[in-house]
Amino acid sequence: MAGDTGHRQPLRFTVLGPVRAWRGAEQLNTGSPQQRALLAALLLRGGRTATAAELVDALWGDEPPHAALAALRTYASRLRKGFGPDADALISESGGYALRVSVSGLDIDRAEELAADAEKARQAGERTKARTLINEALDVWSGEPLANVPGPYAETQRARLEEWRLSLIETRLDLDLEAGRHADAVSELTALTAAHPLRERLRELLMLALYRSGRQAEALAVYADTRRLLADELGVDPCADLADLQQRILQADADLAAPVIRGEDRPAVSGPAFVRPAQLPATVSDFTGRATFVGELSDQLATAEGRIMAVPVSYTHL
Repeated sequence: MAGDTGHRQPLRFTVLGPVRAWRGAEQLNTGSPQQRALLAALLLRGGRTATAAELVDALWGDEPPHAALAALRTYASRLRKGFGPDADALISESGGYALRVSVSGLDIDRAEELAADAEKARQAGERTKARTLINEALDVWSGEPLANVPGPYAETQRARLEEWRLSLIETRLDLDLEAGRHADAVSELTALTAAHPLRERLRELLMLALYRSGRQAEALAVYADTRRLLADELGVDPCADLADLQQRILQADADLAAPVIRGEDRPAVSGPAFVRPAQLPATVSDFTGRATFVGELSDQLATAEGRIMAVPVSYTHL
């Protein structure tokens, strides 16, 4: 019985990466790609029942095989067998199926909980806590969501989950800039904009990070590149936020300056700070130690015989 778990650990599942199942440290067999597609469709319904027709559509779309219903029943039977003593976690009801997962038994639930806590912390002004929580949420990912799972439902959900991950990354980078971590953010944002060139929010964050790092020309070059790319690919102009940021950079808007960071939000310093000299070097004292050279130069000047010679003169000690 699934409810009799006094001496065994509950099942755990992942969808933020390959679709997998565990009991404790033991990874269970989830079968063929189509079988994993059924498992993913059930996991992402949050315990709600999916009808057979809905599951057939999820796995095969508009072109299901002639024996789709029979195949569906076979996949469900094999999943139950793979669950072993927890076979009744997969329930047949109302002509469909539902999968009952324990609290914290699915990785996406954990990531959603951490992301919600991060948003609460950010709203409360606790930026360091919010950043830590978002990083913990991102660490839940173990690769491409629903990796190698076929079917139209998995394709749609993969795009949705990837969009969510990028949104979390953007929020964390925004917090980095609020915490004065603009120099560190530049390299990550450069890589992300290369991977997602049409994502304007990443471009906006990169422009701000560059500007706060004293690289105004490069920040403006990002805008120019974005404008060309959007015109060529989509025939549109940059969004209003991006255009507004460009104008503020051109005007050296004081509100764009890096914030003054105090306390725990201050970025850690990994080595001794470089102190820029605040004064000119001391003047050179008497010209000494060159008696032979001075003698040779004097002899040449004395025997110039009317030739014009350019002689550098320092008036410092005259």
